[in-house]
Amino acid sequence: MEFAFTKEQLMFKKEVIRFARKEIVPRVEENDLNHTFDFEAFRKMGEFGILGLHFPEEYGGGGADVVTTVLAGEALGEAGVDGGLALSYGAHSFLCADTLFCHGTDAQKAKYLPHLISGETIGCMGLTEPDAGSDVASMKTTAIKKGDTYVLNGSKTFITNGPIADVALIYAKTDPSKAHDGISAFIVEKGTPGFESGAPMHKLGCRSSQTSELFFSNCEVPAENLVGAEGLGFLMAMQTVEWDRSALLSPMVGAMNHALAKSVSYAKGREQFGRPIGKFYATKEKLASMKIFAEAARLLVYRIAWCKGQGKPLNHLEAAVAKLFVGDWLLGPSNDAVLLHGGYGYCHEYGMERIFRDGRLAPIGGGTSDIQKMIISKMI
Repeated sequence: MEFAFTKEQLMFKKEVIRFARKEIVPRVEENDLNHTFDFEAFRKMGEFGILGLHFPEEYGGGGADVVTTVLAGEALGEAGVDGGLALSYGAHSFLCADTLFCHGTDAQKAKYLPHLISGETIGCMGLTEPDAGSDVASMKTTAIKKGDTYVLNGSKTFITNGPIADVALIYAKTDPSKAHDGISAFIVEKGTPGFESGAPMHKLGCRSSQTSELFFSNCEVPAENLVGAEGLGFLMAMQTVEWDRSALLSPMVGAMNHALAKSVSYAKGREQFGRPIGKFYATKEKLASMKIFAEAARLLVYRIAWCKGQGKPLNHLEAAVAKLFVGDWLLGPSNDAVLLHGGYGYCHEYGMERIFRDGRLAPIGGGTSDIQKMIISKMI
């Protein structure tokens, strides 16, 4: 087995890091403190090609392979981009735009993808509800067909990009009598009568991403906005798991490499008791643990990316292991990064506490760690 990137991929990663440090990182601290979404950075990510990296050139994409796409996410984290912007990018490009690309009609793809890929418009995906998180089949939002329209009623919650999205991919029950087989997906545009977003939620981490509830009250959408066929919504949502276990996790792997580099530099320069703190065993142990996690997480994430790129069927066991490992084991190394910096690690300016906070979403969003354990135990 060859565990190596091509020369072109490594050069591309360096370019993404350079771009991010110049165009995004200078505002990261301010955006995190103020819970502000960076529209300027998002648009520049579109201009650079990151938002549409894996999409075909005919829609304005870069035509890149899956591994290169995941590598871009890692590069953003390694450059110091906050988890909030990375999360918004993931929800936009993979949960919304990619689902439209894989299951939308030619007309839907031509209408929405070029603007999503360029960053001119922002997308979100609405699946989770107040009473339907891990248990997707219990969703209560309905979409009842009336003539040439569907009428949506219900609500969604914890929707990344919810308050700022121009295009929402919404899952609803077209047949409430069925469980998973009664779920369908619809495109709902901002400004559609009966569709509103709630106020942005204040979160522990990923603060620069805008998260809110979505509300539907007799919201009529054209029948042509149905994505795929009725009843296929659950399968479509589950196909995003491949991205969730690779591209959406990769910025966290990059963030740990960023924290490790900062920690090594600090350990070399900070002196106590007449020598650098990097000479003490307690510090060495923390640095070693951070490196071990980063390498193991990286291999797990890229295994999913490589399999997806090769067209291999998703191995739910491997995907669950990757999600669980990154989500649960990130806590220790990110905590070590804070502790290694001492009082500075507790302060916002050094960025370690932000990485710690942003990482707390990993065992919750996109399938909780408890759900991953259920999958793993069932498959073994």
